[in-house]
Amino acid sequence: MLRYSYIFMDRLSSLHSPADVHRVLGTLRESGYDGVEFNLTQPLGLDPAFLERALNQHRLAVPSFLTGEAYFDGLCLSSPRAEVRRQTVDRLVSYLPIAQRFDAILVVGLLQGTRRDEPNPEAAAVRIVNSLREFAEAAEKAEVEIVIEPVNHLQVGFHNTVAEVRDLIEKIGSPALRPMVDTVHMNIEEASLTQPIHDCGPALRHVHLCESNGGQFGTGHVDFAAVLQALDRIGYNGFASVKVYRHLPLPQAARTSIDYLRNLRPPQ
Repeated sequence: MLRYSYIFMDRLSSLHSPADVHRVLGTLRESGYDGVEFNLTQPLGLDPAFLERALNQHRLAVPSFLTGEAYFDGLCLSSPRAEVRRQTVDRLVSYLPIAQRFDAILVVGLLQGTRRDEPNPEAAAVRIVNSLREFAEAAEKAEVEIVIEPVNHLQVGFHNTVAEVRDLIEKIGSPALRPMVDTVHMNIEEASLTQPIHDCGPALRHVHLCESNGGQFGTGHVDFAAVLQALDRIGYNGFASVKVYRHLPLPQAARTSIDYLRNLRPPQ
């Protein structure tokens, strides 16, 4: 059965006290979410043992951690500088224990870099493949799954469509790598919001739900009803993480989003 989680967009370090953590987690649980997705940073910004206890208290899972914040630390998988690529793989490998601890997947997207990092897409693709292959080998040993997020061309320079990500995963050939979809990026890159979901089929491992304008669900033009129907048709039973990054405070964004989705897809 499809379960909803919510993407906490800020760094964990923005939660300055235990009360802040419990306020956020309590809001999400009371709104009806089963999980919460966080950005990984180094350092994490919060004691993992405390976070684990707080999540258990609020009966929330962490289906996935986002890794893209490391790009703003100067890390990049397509960088022409070998030492930067080395540091990027090492950083990703360093995230495996936290993913293990929370039984979470790791989302890789932004770390591929942009055309400013590497203007030549062929050269970038070779570096991305080689770097992700090494990371995937470590992930296999740690029994952690990685999903590659197809991010639109305005934000990432490579593997922008779901088909391109599926080809990338096939080239690497690791069982640790799986595809995911994100509606805000599909809205820009894809001719259809549903065909890429059907193309992934049972391989689909994670989903981000985001309105076309990044704001309140129903104020843009993403056909969430069609997306949810496509997920049902392929038998997807993982998490779909709600993402709202514009205009709304977290309590309002969390509650209005899940209410909107539930009205589209009443409980079976």
